[in-house]
Amino acid sequence: MRKWLVLFSLVALFVSGIALAQDGDTDDDGGEDTAAEIEPWVCPEGFEGQTLSVYNWSTYIADNTIPDFEEACGVTVTYDIYESGEAMLARIRQGNPGYDIIVPSDFTIAVMANEGLLIPIDLEKIPNFEHILDNLKNPPYDPENQYSVPYQWGTVGIGYNTEAVPDGISSWMDMFNYEGNVAWLDDQRAMFGIALTLLGYDPNTENPDEIMEAQQFLIDHGANVVTIAADDGQVWLERGDVDMTVEYSGDIIDMIYECECETYAYVIPEEGSNIWIDNLAIPVDAPNPELAMVFMDYILHPQVGADISNFTAYASPNGTAIEMGLIDEELLNDPAIYPPEEILENLFWITDAPPEVEQMYNDAWDELLIFVGQE
Repeated sequence: MRKWLVLFSLVALFVSGIALAQDGDTDDDGGEDTAAEIEPWVCPEGFEGQTLSVYNWSTYIADNTIPDFEEACGVTVTYDIYESGEAMLARIRQGNPGYDIIVPSDFTIAVMANEGLLIPIDLEKIPNFEHILDNLKNPPYDPENQYSVPYQWGTVGIGYNTEAVPDGISSWMDMFNYEGNVAWLDDQRAMFGIALTLLGYDPNTENPDEIMEAQQFLIDHGANVVTIAADDGQVWLERGDVDMTVEYSGDIIDMIYECECETYAYVIPEEGSNIWIDNLAIPVDAPNPELAMVFMDYILHPQVGADISNFTAYASPNGTAIEMGLIDEELLNDPAIYPPEEILENLFWITDAPPEVEQMYNDAWDELLIFVGQE
């Protein structure tokens, strides 16, 4: 785990970015909108009439992102969604059906690179990479960014209904021992990592006995689970089918901001949880890798990146967007989105595992599904 500590110094950059954003609201020129200083993104010539195929998580891009790219380049974008990283990885392992862009999480980049499932990228063709926060460049899972560029980052926590749970939540055990209905997230490594942390083990353990103990812990504490949600726990929560759900931060926070109410809250439990970075990458056998790198450059433009983070309510890796005040101030000041250092210190990263260990996690999760989340 020590190799991931370098990423925790992101906090200093975010604090600096917040200060710069606030200064920009009261500058000597009368507070002129800094967005006016951003030159619009211009598509390179020669791609008119081509097609780009994107495979991304659901609810994970701004409404204008794809239409603006199509208009700027004169291209057509086909856009498919997946509900879990495991589903995406399984599909690409079976043979790329024609995708040019995928969005794997950090450790999945290492897995796919090791299996020859990704195409190297040329950073010279992605000049907007310069806007990425320095501490997010050259990550341990992809040294020198050979295969990926950062897209969004966030945490796994608990979204809950404040009317059903008026006393709030501070611990994972508040959820595991809850007498009402809850949902878990269909992210096996995150869920096992939480259980392993509570048991006092490394959340990335390769010890089969510890993995099986974590499986039994989840089974023993799964009686209140009505569903293991495929990245739509916020829907179950909003419908009132559950009082709390394990979910990715942005899905819950976006719902909170859209609601404009105090009915829902998001918390990172005190014992710690999973922090992650999602990335843009090009799968092997991509039909149009050149246009894929153009799309990467487009996404890393400060205004485009800010629009995405302002829409999804996930944290932006784009330092320029933060420094220039392009991220909504309310989002930037929300500790659930940009956690303070004392919370970051309790978070864990999922690291890639050898194939035999990955299979152990897969088998343990499949067995768990027989007992948990079946209505």
